[in-house]
Amino acid sequence: MNNNIFTGTMPALMTPCKADRTPDFDALVKKGHEMIESGMSAVVYCGSMGDWPLLSDEQRMEGVERLVNAGIPVVVGTGAINTKSAVAHAAHAEKVGAAGLMVIPRVLSRGPVIAAQKEHFKAILAASPSIPAIIYNSPVYGFSTRADLFFSLRAEHSNLVGFKEFGGDEAMRYAAENITSQDENVTLMVGVDTAVFHGFVNCGATGAITGIGTALPKEVLLLCALSKKAAEGDAEARERALELEAAFNVLASFDEGPELVLFFKYLLVLNGEEEYNLHFNETDELNAAQRHYCENQYNLFKSWFADWSKQGGVIAECMS
Repeated sequence: MNNNIFTGTMPALMTPCKADRTPDFDALVKKGHEMIESGMSAVVYCGSMGDWPLLSDEQRMEGVERLVNAGIPVVVGTGAINTKSAVAHAAHAEKVGAAGLMVIPRVLSRGPVIAAQKEHFKAILAASPSIPAIIYNSPVYGFSTRADLFFSLRAEHSNLVGFKEFGGDEAMRYAAENITSQDENVTLMVGVDTAVFHGFVNCGATGAITGIGTALPKEVLLLCALSKKAAEGDAEARERALELEAAFNVLASFDEGPELVLFFKYLLVLNGEEEYNLHFNETDELNAAQRHYCENQYNLFKSWFADWSKQGGVIAECMS
């Protein structure tokens, strides 16, 4: 089992769609290749960014299999409204040779019940015993995985190797204090774009799963590299990482809201990727004011970054 898949930076891929609003898997594979070529260690599919609630199980599995067959390391999301579907996705990931698994809590039915979530997690992990897996902790799913549950699962399932934290600064600190600090073999992944510095420097994260990185891979990889150096005590890297994270603030904050997919797809359209212009629900779209604000913030960031990155020093070192 290769646990190193969770020590890099990986984008959560969105699902492009055709004019008939069915998945465009050719475009999905193209994006996967672009992300790996940019320096990402793997891709995540199909999590919240991939619109898993809007796709059928068959569509999601086809996307996973297309990416795997294209030679792209894939971490598979297991979001589902019932355990049977989640287990099917885990088993399929095992069958086709996915690189990792992102275990998502049971939603809607008995979501806050610890015993129900434990059985849900156990079933997923048992269905994919050879794939390293992380539990996705997020307020979006209405359940917080605490240390006692995590370690009781890990005691039975050696493929559970880490934790993806989307719950913000306090939740990430809890994970660092109570989960990853208990066992040096357990890894922590930053799961929200607004907490990269905090995750690496204050919480010992070993990797990050990013939304904004689908549009700005070079810049996100630089932020992660600077944060890693800052975590080693490099004062210049700390200063530059904080500057870059502050400049990222508005764009990264889209990751925290319910319209994250709409905003990040729009950024890809601004990059010239027209295959991300449509959404699976025809009425899902940003309004004109949101698009205008997003475009202005994107242009501001890119102008700032072009000037800021000329400084050299640790910036040039981390970009090389």
